[in-house]
Amino acid sequence: MDKFKEKLAALRVEVDNASARADAAEAESKRVNDELTQKEHEITSLKNQLARKEEELEAAENKIAEAKLNLDEGETTKTVGEGLQRKVSLLESELDSAERNLRETTEKLRQMDIKSEHFERKVQQLEHEKDTYETKVQELTEKYNNIKEELDSTIASLEDM
Repeated sequence: MDKFKEKLAALRVEVDNASARADAAEAESKRVNDELTQKEHEITSLKNQLARKEEELEAAENKIAEAKLNLDEGETTKTVGEGLQRKVSLLESELDSAERNLRETTEKLRQMDIKSEHFERKVQQLEHEKDTYETKVQELTEKYNNIKEELDSTIASLEDM
């Protein structure tokens, strides 16, 4: 009977541990989902920046084309063209940087998505494990109560003798 109580206590500890692990996995999953949302916002922001930089680049290229057409107007036009060319180079550099940043953030988002899926599966697994342990505890409790009833009945009949 003591072994049975010990086994029941051990199963309860296992259930509590499984429940704690499930709670921890749910918290980690929530944190990962929050990070995923933050990365999605960051990607949207980077895409907007990229679009603005592309527009600026296009405008600068148009100005360069205009400056080249008016090159005959004198040295001041040449200076303006060089300034615009430097600006185009700078904008291209910023565009490359923004594209690289977007690729890195997209990769991080993909990794976070994979982690999120992993933790969701882990939560489901732990919840299933918890349900299994709870069922075992319930079955053992019922078995214990039946045996106790039988033992009490046997003791009562022995006392009547």
